[in-house]
Amino acid sequence: MTENEISKLEGTAAFIKKLYPHESPVGIVLGSGIGNLAREIDIEYQVEYSRIPDFPVSTVKGHSGELIFGRMGGKRVVAMAGRFHYYEGYSVDQVVFPVRLMKKLGVKTLLLSNAAGGMNMAFKVGDLMMITDHIGLFTVNPLIGPNDETWGPRFPDMSEPYKKELIRKAKDIAAQNGIVVREGIYAGVTGPSFETRAEYKLLHLAGADAVGMSTVQETIAAAHLGMDVFAMSIITDMGIREEENVITHEEVLEAARQAEPRLTAIFKGLIGVI
Repeated sequence: MTENEISKLEGTAAFIKKLYPHESPVGIVLGSGIGNLAREIDIEYQVEYSRIPDFPVSTVKGHSGELIFGRMGGKRVVAMAGRFHYYEGYSVDQVVFPVRLMKKLGVKTLLLSNAAGGMNMAFKVGDLMMITDHIGLFTVNPLIGPNDETWGPRFPDMSEPYKKELIRKAKDIAAQNGIVVREGIYAGVTGPSFETRAEYKLLHLAGADAVGMSTVQETIAAAHLGMDVFAMSIITDMGIREEENVITHEEVLEAARQAEPRLTAIFKGLIGVI
């Protein structure tokens, strides 16, 4: 991070703390079509992104664009109702700006959600997949550039980007609620075009079970900051398929909305045992 980027983060954090002075140990990022999870938060304060200094603004349908503070599962949380993507034209520093801001606001555990295309033939549309690892070679690493050791190491370890203990707890919560969950590897790409059939097959051969246009950069930034990360994908379409159909953003949003109550139950239960 450059000195200018750090200055922006500190200024934005000071602005937020004047509006909401409490630390929030849990951060949540809501993906495409998953904004209704915010209804489960006992909201104490919320602010539109457009009112926050140096904060990007969501441009994608299905991302409402609010920072929400309140309680969920008995703990204080800060939730992004809408994230930012590299394909929107934002720099990688802007994409992960909210994650770094959350660190300044006291977040120690970050919960990420996304809509993803399935490539594992055992999956079906509507499945929930806990991300156990990712392939980030097809995205721009947010740590490129100057490094300030007070924020994190130059070469952070990525052997456990998604905390195994959180995955274990989430599996227990899913079982208690009768929710079927999958586990798999997530491939991050830039988008915004959906992958070709050949690209889906290549990513699957590389070991990925699902693919999406977010999450990886946020996870890398969080790992650099020493946060624990848990991430879950909603499988909203199947990339490897025999049908000659096309994939639309509207279908992705609808599939995400259908699966959202199950994801919400897991997130809410997980927050309660963190």
